[in-house]
Amino acid sequence: MQALIRSATREDADVCGEICYRAFCAISDQHNFPHEFPTLEVARSVVTTMITTRGFYGIVAEVDGRIAGSNFMDERSSIAGIGPISVDPEVQNHAVGRQMMTHMLDRVSAHGGPGVRLVQSAYHNRSLSLYAKLGFEIREPLSVIIGTPLKVSTPGYTVRRAAETDLKTCNELCFRTHGHDRGGELLDSIKDETAAVVEHQGIIVGYASSIGYGGHAVAESNDALKALISAAPAFLGAGFLVPSRNGDLLRWCFSKGLRLMQQSTLMTVGLYNEPKYPYLPSILF
Repeated sequence: MQALIRSATREDADVCGEICYRAFCAISDQHNFPHEFPTLEVARSVVTTMITTRGFYGIVAEVDGRIAGSNFMDERSSIAGIGPISVDPEVQNHAVGRQMMTHMLDRVSAHGGPGVRLVQSAYHNRSLSLYAKLGFEIREPLSVIIGTPLKVSTPGYTVRRAAETDLKTCNELCFRTHGHDRGGELLDSIKDETAAVVEHQGIIVGYASSIGYGGHAVAESNDALKALISAAPAFLGAGFLVPSRNGDLLRWCFSKGLRLMQQSTLMTVGLYNEPKYPYLPSILF
C-alpha cells in the first residue's frame, strides 16, 4: 500500500488525534494493557501540541486521499526523538508505518543529525521488529512507573524550579551523562515552569524537565534523582520511565508505593553513549 507523505497541519489535528487514540487503544486491548491515552481528548491534545509547537516536525500519511496515520519528531536538540507514530487500525500491516518511519530517518540523515531515538511498548512485538529492521538498536529496558506523587522533601537536597540561568549547568550535566545535551527541550520546559533542579550543598547535581511521560531527568546520583521524583508536584502523562537496570531506583519506587504499569524499550540509531550518571528518559528518548 503506497502512501502519500506530507507535512501535518493544524487542520489535521482532530483526525490524527482520533486515529492515534484508536490505534493505541487497539494495541493495548490486544495485549490486555492499560491505555496510554486515557481519553480521545488527551490524544488530540498531544497531537495538536506536536503540530503547533516550534521544534517538532509532523507528517501524515494519506491513502486514497484519506489520512491513514501520522508520525512526529522532536528536533529541538541534537538527537531527534520519534513518536508517537500511529496508523489507522483499518490499514495496519500494509507498510504505512514503515513508510512514515523511513521518511523520518531520511530527514535526519539529510540534515546530518548524529542520532535518533524512540521508545516502544515492549509488548508490541511488531513495532520492535519493524524498528530493528530499520536499523534501531535496543539499548535499555524501561519500567513505566505510576502512582500518587510523593510531594515530600529529601534531607540534604533542595529542589527548586529551574531558571534560564541554570540552563548552562544543566546542559553540561546532560552532556557528561549522555554525550549530548537536550537544551532546546529543557528551555521550553523552563518557560512552561515544569522544569526543576536539585541542589546538594549549594551545587546543582541534577535536573528534570518534568517527572512524567514527556519529561526527562539526569542527576549525579540516585539520591539526587530520588529527591527530584519525591518533590514532583505531579507525574505528568501516563507515568514516568525508569531504566529497569537501575535496580536501586526501581526498588525505591516500589518502596514508596509506586507501581509498574508496563515495560518499554529504548531504541537508537546513531550516536549513543552508555549513560555515565542516573537518568530518566522521556517517552521520545
